[in-house]
Amino acid sequence: MTTEDRRSDSDTDSASDRDSSSQHKHHQQPDESGASDEPSDERADRTPTEATTAGDDLESADVRPGSQSSCSTDSSKPAGPDRLSEPARQTDSADPTDTARPSESDGSHASAEPLWRRFLYATDGPLLLLREVCLSLVIVLLIGGILFGISGVWPPMVAVESESMEPNINQYDLVFVTEPDRFSPAQADRLGVVTADTVDETEYTSFNSAGSVVVFDNPESSGPPIIHRAHFFVEEGENWYDRANTDYVSASDCDELQHCPAPHDGYITKGDNDVSNAQYDQANGIAPVVKPEWVTGIAQLRVPYAGYIRLALTGAASSNPLLLVGLTAVGTSGAYAIGRRELLS
Repeated sequence: MTTEDRRSDSDTDSASDRDSSSQHKHHQQPDESGASDEPSDERADRTPTEATTAGDDLESADVRPGSQSSCSTDSSKPAGPDRLSEPARQTDSADPTDTARPSESDGSHASAEPLWRRFLYATDGPLLLLREVCLSLVIVLLIGGILFGISGVWPPMVAVESESMEPNINQYDLVFVTEPDRFSPAQADRLGVVTADTVDETEYTSFNSAGSVVVFDNPESSGPPIIHRAHFFVEEGENWYDRANTDYVSASDCDELQHCPAPHDGYITKGDNDVSNAQYDQANGIAPVVKPEWVTGIAQLRVPYAGYIRLALTGAASSNPLLLVGLTAVGTSGAYAIGRRELLS
């Protein structure tokens, strides 16, 4: 073997070693910068001038901002635990108070809520008070409508202003009345009134005594309607003194009685209170003979002292201990409203 052959073999072995070393380095540090994948034997065959040129290109690439080579250099550094991805950094940079801040859409939704819905579902404030007042008025009107349908007269309830019917009907009682010919018993006359002289207490009683309690309004009088008991019926021109109970008149004959003989057909009436109303209404001047058309209703039942509030509102009730009844009713209404508010809240 000649010297040139040995030199050629030596060069070949050196090239193979360089190729193997280059491939080994290539596997250890993969090129992420997207540099040329030129084979190592071609790089080894470059002339010094070409290598210098390639080195200048790489050096210029290293200093160029935003180049791929710079990114490759950074990516070759080991990523520490503090390195975060871009979405994570954006999440961390978000304002932590944003979660506690109320959504603007919620406020706009509340303000855009219809007024009728806020009125129906309010749990406090003026809307709740207004709703309770309206509800109370609706209940009162509903009850009044039902009572009117049953009684046939308006108003179906009358408040007693005086003591003339005690002890059977007391002052400030609220009395439910019906149309004269409605719910009339068999003993009633054509108008539906049962007079006391036609029955005894074993046959028909009204408020613990015989005879119907009627409500009548004299159009010739400016006073309120009167609620008294009908004792007997007289005809026009009749001398009714002979039929009267002498305990209820102070006269000795018809000439001494007012409205005797009877100026027209009608009823002789009297209050049940034998102290304040000891005589017939026609004997002491409270009322003339009551014409049938003056009778507006017949009393059916009473609610004790429930008429005080109504009379107090009209100024017909005097100040006395029964004022507590009105205050109790108002307090009960207030407690009812508060209780409903607590249940709704």
